Amino acid sequence: MSERKVLNKYFPPDFDPDLIPRRKQPKNSQQVVRLMAPFSMRCNTCGEYIYKGKKFNARKETVEGEDYYGIKIFRFYIKCTLCSAEITFKTDPKNTDYSAEHGASRNFEPWREEGAVEEEDRLAKLEEEENNPMKALENRTTDSKREMDILDALQDIRARNARNERVGNSVDLLAQLGMEEIEHAEDAEKQRLEEEDEKLVREVFSKVSIPLPNHSMSGDSTSTIVTVKRKADDTEPSLLSLLPDSARALIGAKSTGLHTIKKKKVEGKNVLGIKVGSVKRPKTKAV
Repeated sequence: MSERKVLNKYFPPDFDPDLIPRRKQPKNSQQVVRLMAPFSMRCNTCGEYIYKGKKFNARKETVEGEDYYGIKIFRFYIKCTLCSAEITFKTDPKNTDYSAEHGASRNFEPWREEGAVEEEDRLAKLEEEENNPMKALENRTTDSKREMDILDALQDIRARNARNERVGNSVDLLAQLGMEEIEHAEDAEKQRLEEEDEKLVREVFSKVSIPLPNHSMSGDSTSTIVTVKRKADDTEPSLLSLLPDSARALIGAKSTGLHTIKKKKVEGKNVLGIKVGSVKRPKTKAV
């Protein structure tokens, strides 16, 4: 299957690339490129502000006679968005940045200005030291003294932090031990009070199972559980005196019924009143 887009072209056998005429271009030709504004700027013609990142169709060319350690410097041409005035800026390899050249001024940037001022001060100081050896000696002495002061202050801060850490750990440990002792004492006191309360409850209250009489023919009896309240003293009263009136009446009725049943059994009679010993069975004769 043949390709849709053919990348290889046909060259005849007698093709000679040296015979192709070369196109003559100017020495410093310009290229049309698409770029974004590398910094915020203000047009010097109309005062329009152009923010960083705005896209332009720019012309690009190489700056003749300028380079930075063999690195080429390029110039870009753009137009103002309001008055169409031409604005040029070029690359700055030394500071890895761009610099405004013509038609616009760069907006104030504090961080960039501070760095530029520091760099200027450093360069001025180096130049002064090169011209005046005594000034270089004084600067080195001042720098050494400043470094020693910084190291001393750092050592003091480290010692203070270590001391505070040790004191903090000791205070925390003592506080933790004190809290644990207080908690153990509170738990022991709470357990002792609970045991005393439980003992007092056992002494005052108790449950007694009382049998109840059953008037059925089978003679079975049922029982009920009654809570008895005792006095918390040394004398132990009788169980019958501690029971309520209804329970004493039930116990009295049951004891009377049991006494009557036993008496009847002693007399030899059952519940129907028939004497067990007086009944005689008839004799059967064998056929």
